[in-house]
Amino acid sequence: MDVHKELDTRGLNCPLPILKAKKALAEMESGQLLKVIATDPGSTRDFQAFARQTGNELIEQSSSADEFIHVLKRR
Repeated sequence: MDVHKELDTRGLNCPLPILKAKKALAEMESGQLLKVIATDPGSTRDFQAFARQTGNELIEQSSSADEFIHVLKRR
């Protein structure tokens, strides 16, 4: 997977990971991938809702230890 931008939101709670992702996506071109690393357990459902509401595609979600990884594709 060719990720174009990576965003580290470790230690930030909702809604900051979403807001930072929204800003990063706005600076990217259509079709590019954004990887977000978060520690907020609620970020999984937050990014699912964010993708539905904005039309950006949620490509992948995974977790390891206390980290949650979200990969979004810019619409």
